[in-house]
Amino acid sequence: MTDGRVETLGRALVAHLRGVLAAPALDLAEPPVALTGGFDTEIYAVRLREAPPEFAGPLVLRLLRPHHDPTRALREEATQNALAVLGFPAPRVLLAAAAPAPLGAPFVLMERLPGRPLMQTRVVGMGTRLAELQLRLHALDPTPLARALGPPGSFDGYLDAFAGRIARAKLDELAPLLAWLRTRRPPPAAPAICHGDFHPQNVLVDNGRATGVLDWPNALVAEPAFDVASTFNILRFVPVGLTSMPAAVRWVVRVAQPLLAQGYLAAYRRRRPIDGARLAYYRVAAALRALVRAAETQRGLAGAPTGLDASSYAARLLAYSRRVVEQTR
Repeated sequence: MTDGRVETLGRALVAHLRGVLAAPALDLAEPPVALTGGFDTEIYAVRLREAPPEFAGPLVLRLLRPHHDPTRALREEATQNALAVLGFPAPRVLLAAAAPAPLGAPFVLMERLPGRPLMQTRVVGMGTRLAELQLRLHALDPTPLARALGPPGSFDGYLDAFAGRIARAKLDELAPLLAWLRTRRPPPAAPAICHGDFHPQNVLVDNGRATGVLDWPNALVAEPAFDVASTFNILRFVPVGLTSMPAAVRWVVRVAQPLLAQGYLAAYRRRRPIDGARLAYYRVAAALRALVRAAETQRGLAGAPTGLDASSYAARLLAYSRRVVEQTR
C-alpha cells in the first residue's frame, strides 16, 4: 500500500465522517496504519481527534475488495453488534456502508479491541482455550442474530448461497459435492451462533484473558457441529507457514498440527458431544466455502489469489471431502 493511497483514504474517511457525524472539526490524530491478518480485505488502524466520544478510541477500518458482495459490510455490522449486545467480545461496529462512494469500497469502521492473537501468545493448551471460548459462543441465545441475518444467515441459506455461486461460475466439479450435502444432511439439532472461521488468529488475548473475537462475515445460525467442523478443518489443514506464529516455534507446531486439532476437538467434545458421522458431514459442508473460493480464483473471478488460495489448503479439503462422500455411497 503506497503512502499516497493511505493519504487519499485518510482524507476520504475524514470528509465522510465530518458529514455523517456532523463533526466539522473531526480529523485524523495520525495517518491510518495498515494491519496484517486479513487474507482478502484491507485493514487499517485509525485514530481520530475532535470526534464524538464513541469514535474517540482506537478504531479499525476494514475495506472490502471488488469481488465481495457489498452487503457483507452491513452483515458484519449486524452480526458484531448483536454479539456485543449479548456480552460476547466482538468488536462493536460504529459505522458501515455497502455503497463504495465514500471511501472507494464498502467498509466497516469498528472499535479496536486490545490484545494479541492467541496464535502469538501460547501454543501449549491453545486448543483447549479455543474450545472453551467457542463453547461460550455456542451457549448464547441465537435468536437475536437469526432475526438480524434472516434466512440467508441459516445453514439452508449457506447452501443456497454456494449453490448460486457454483451455478453462476459453472463450477461443475463441485456440483456433486453440493448434491451430497443436500441429500445426506443429518437430523437437525438445536441451532447456535456459529462464527464460521473460529481459529487462534481470530482470537485476541490480553494478560491471559480473551478480549476479542474478530472476522465475522461467515457467521451463521446453524448447529454447533458446523462451527466445530470449520475450526477443525482450519487447525488440521491450513499450512502453519501462513500464520503469525513466531518462526522459532512454527516447526514444532507443524509437527504437532494433527495433535493440536485433535486436542481442540477432544476439549470441545468433553463438554458438548458430537458424533463422528455428524462431524464428518459438517466438515464437508464447511469445506465448501474454501473449495468454491479456490475454484473461483482459478477462473479469475475472486480477485488476486491470497496466500491461502495459493497453499495446499483447498486441495487437502477436497481430498478429505471426496473420501467422506465415497465412504457413504
